[in-house]
Amino acid sequence: MAEGKFVAYYRVSTARQGRSGLGLEAQQEAVRNYLNGGPWQLVAEVTEVESGKRDDRPKLKEAQRLCRLHGATLIIAKLDRLARNVAFVSSLMESGVEFTAVDFPQANRLTVHILAAVAEHEAAMISSRTKAALAQAKARGLKLGGNRGAVLTDDIRSKGNAAIRTRVAAHVADLEPVIRELQAEGITSLRRLATALNDRGIPTARGGQWQAVQVQRVLERLPGSQE
Repeated sequence: MAEGKFVAYYRVSTARQGRSGLGLEAQQEAVRNYLNGGPWQLVAEVTEVESGKRDDRPKLKEAQRLCRLHGATLIIAKLDRLARNVAFVSSLMESGVEFTAVDFPQANRLTVHILAAVAEHEAAMISSRTKAALAQAKARGLKLGGNRGAVLTDDIRSKGNAAIRTRVAAHVADLEPVIRELQAEGITSLRRLATALNDRGIPTARGGQWQAVQVQRVLERLPGSQE
């Protein structure tokens, strides 16, 4: 039984199919049949006319943006609608968007990253063997002194701060089209913008409800804003 929010992504290979609906109606029907029943919400449906061999798909990126905004899952009718290229699917999964393929529900970020999971397991085994060896050494009376805590160097702090700035910039970029649309509709006060975002079911970066002060922080980071 489907639960939660979903953004549907449909792809047809030619402009003629896009106009005629060939292939598109079948994808839409498959998604609706899959979502039939359960507390689910189809937030948006995005259709792209593109070749499966190309990776530059603006509509797919738009669908991903909507998923991140609403905390939704990307749903597709067939796995090959995303790509026939494993490397591309992997890069898509790294975007942080969960997805479901109707014809292969078991295919998720875990199955795509199975090799990474195996590598992680091997690393855990190495760590376990290392801890066991240290325990044996300690039992033999070997002193295992020294500060084993991580040392936060200036370089580590700099990289951590850069990663945070990158995540914030990505979140602001996802929000910008929505905020610009609301402003064009005459919704300009911080309180009304917060209410409008909450009404649209768009959570904050931390998954909570919007307040005026949070909207102000986003507006200050939008392109063209006053420093």
